Amino acid sequence: MPFDEFWDWIQGLPLSQYIGFSYWFPLLESIHVLAVTLVVGSIVWVDLRLLGVAGLSYPASRMARELIPWTWAAFCVAAVTGTGLFATRAGAYLENPAFQIKLGLLLLAFVNMTVFQFRTFRDIASWDTASVPPRSAKLAGAASLLLWAGVVLAGRWTGHII
Repeated sequence: MPFDEFWDWIQGLPLSQYIGFSYWFPLLESIHVLAVTLVVGSIVWVDLRLLGVAGLSYPASRMARELIPWTWAAFCVAAVTGTGLFATRAGAYLENPAFQIKLGLLLLAFVNMTVFQFRTFRDIASWDTASVPPRSAKLAGAASLLLWAGVVLAGRWTGHII
């Protein structure tokens, strides 16, 4: 594994050790789960609107505008708590296939969101209140639902494979 010494150094930091051998690990893990729940929950509402199956009485732009700030705030909390959890066993997590899948799916979710934001969302004025969103919006919503479901599943498996 590249950077083995670096990951060993991360795990050996006093903060990493303290988190790993105290009540901080279950506390951070609980906060992480709650934050991920808010991330995925808010994304699901937007995705269901993009698919044209829920929230059709609301403009898609309004749903995105009102929910995405919550998504980003929760994502930041999940990233901070996840980093704290990761630091306790960095090397083992990096070798964990479920963790690798989780990181890969997070990257794909980011790519999906970026493509949606810079392509499909630019034309939202033409379909904002339509009950049948364009194919590109449906594709982005479906991909997002699948990717985030995979992130959650891989995240749950991560703790059981170590």
